[in-house]
Amino acid sequence: MKRSKLFIFVGLTAALFTFSSCTGGKTGTPLDASAKDATKTTQDKNREVHALLDFSDEQEREFAEKGLIAAPESLELKDEKGKVVWSQKAYSFVENADAPATVNPSLWRNTQLNHLYGLFEVADGIYQVRGYDMTNITFIKGDTGWIVFDPLMSIECSAAAMQLVNENLGERPVTAVVMSHPHVDHYGGIKGIISEEEAASRGIPIIVPEGFEEHAVSENVYAGNAMGRRAGYQYGTILDDSATGSMSIGIGMGQSTGTISYISPNDTIKQTGETRTVDGVTMEFQLTPGTEAPVEMNTWFADKKALWIAENCTGTLHNLYTLRGAQIRDGNAWAEYIMEAMTRYGKDAEVVFQSHNWPHWGNDVINRYLENTAAMYKFINDQTLMYINQGYTSDEISNMITLPESLEKNWYTRQYYGTVAHNAKAVYQKYMGWYDANPVNLNPLTPSDSAKKYVEYMGDTGEVLKKARADFDKGEYQWVAEITNVLVFADPGNQEARYLCADALEQLGYQAESGTWRNAYLSGAKELREGTTTDTALKANSSADLKKSMTPEMMMDYMGILTDSNAAQDVNLKINLNFTDTDPYLLRVDSGVLLYQKGMQADDADATLTLPRVAMFTILNKDEAKQQETIKIEGDQDILKKLTEHMVTFEYFFNIVEP
Repeated sequence: MKRSKLFIFVGLTAALFTFSSCTGGKTGTPLDASAKDATKTTQDKNREVHALLDFSDEQEREFAEKGLIAAPESLELKDEKGKVVWSQKAYSFVENADAPATVNPSLWRNTQLNHLYGLFEVADGIYQVRGYDMTNITFIKGDTGWIVFDPLMSIECSAAAMQLVNENLGERPVTAVVMSHPHVDHYGGIKGIISEEEAASRGIPIIVPEGFEEHAVSENVYAGNAMGRRAGYQYGTILDDSATGSMSIGIGMGQSTGTISYISPNDTIKQTGETRTVDGVTMEFQLTPGTEAPVEMNTWFADKKALWIAENCTGTLHNLYTLRGAQIRDGNAWAEYIMEAMTRYGKDAEVVFQSHNWPHWGNDVINRYLENTAAMYKFINDQTLMYINQGYTSDEISNMITLPESLEKNWYTRQYYGTVAHNAKAVYQKYMGWYDANPVNLNPLTPSDSAKKYVEYMGDTGEVLKKARADFDKGEYQWVAEITNVLVFADPGNQEARYLCADALEQLGYQAESGTWRNAYLSGAKELREGTTTDTALKANSSADLKKSMTPEMMMDYMGILTDSNAAQDVNLKINLNFTDTDPYLLRVDSGVLLYQKGMQADDADATLTLPRVAMFTILNKDEAKQQETIKIEGDQDILKKLTEHMVTFEYFFNIVEP
């Protein structure tokens, strides 16, 4: 059954902000593994947010609802094994409800807007399926088929979105794919709309900005294990979807956990102003490197007066630094490229749409939207540098900087995803690095070692916990979390410290307007109470597609990352790699450090390997049987054992809130 209208938000506009009756946090609340209610301090903090903002301003809700064509009554997607990989059904509790005390009222409102899902018309011939993954998937109608922008993160999600389009707009082939930037939620679902064989046989253009593949690999492979684990905290994948669990993250409801795929692009945009005409549709591209991604691009549809702004504008303050870990983004460049888009297209644009959240319509509205978004990133960049030049440190600046009132009260510049505090730290890191110039901090002790010394100096941990409980009752949750986490790192078995730290993090989560901060706080609380999560069902089902696109340099770089060079410091090797399908390389291991030279071979090499490029994966995976099938070795027959002996295996579920 499909619904033709979106549900109406009762009480979202004129009703007074209400709280459920919660009395948790009083002196004597037991320290145990149970989740707690919102304390009076948290309720008061959330009331302050509600008083600050104009909840009668419904423009963003109206834009989020506009153009709905169809949506299923309930949306829950599963993979072939029956695992739920995406669910809007889980968030039905936000419908027609006021914010409970355990959720920041602004974040609750944002969750309700991101819960609006289905097939929407953006403009004549432009459609979006929203709310089927963290990202929007966009369909541009050509003469014969669809040009698809940013095909989501998971195959299951993009296939379901395609089915919704087919059912309501008629079946049409995919005639091109545009991927705006190399974050996995913008390309991982591509095989849900086309196969690799179909793309090749039909010559389907897969259009990307220059540098796309390099950055897709470097971000998702080189540090992929750590990013994946940290992303679980950022996106709340270990949390329940509930009023005491995960809410939206500003740019969407969270991360799908389906199957990730990849098809190599075959058409690269190298400069702003380049155009492509595909299936009767003319597109002009604007490159925006160093903004939301290392490489990214906007797209202008002149005949439709429509601007695709990629992820450079959304319904929230975005990240100059993302909590899962990534390269620092340039707030100044971000602002400049938005202003360039205004200069190039602002006078003509009648709709701006993007890869997250909902479009904005009307030329005046669009130009304010672009200008306010640019001003937000420019302010954070410039204000942080002003404080840096006055000698303030990263932590000091993050506690000092606040947006101007006009931006602070603007719904689409609220801090649902990024925050002013951690974005200011990103600017500090970009220009100054990690060091604050205080020599005490040049080479600090490890967290565990320093924690043990703190405890030794403090003496009686029971007295510390007593004082921490008193501070908890006063609402000093950040300090309580800090001091009790010191106790946890000194002694992970200190259950009272674990539980009190969890209780403090939980209250910080209930207060957080940023969905990612809420998820991080509550994920930390959960793991302090229950231990580090090890449920592999919480991970996305990554395919080998991306790794298959790695160049020999990328594979050797990754081999270097896998190698414990300290353990291998007595290993010295020279290996000629005679690839049958690309250039030869000389691979060297010098005192355990892996180096390579393209186009080189050594007469005194320990061994020469003749192999296709993809056979390098048998080395990375230590697959001896496959190595024998695909690699011919001349010279030292034990060379691969010597090369891989000190390669490590990464543990995905490493500890975060305990040593």
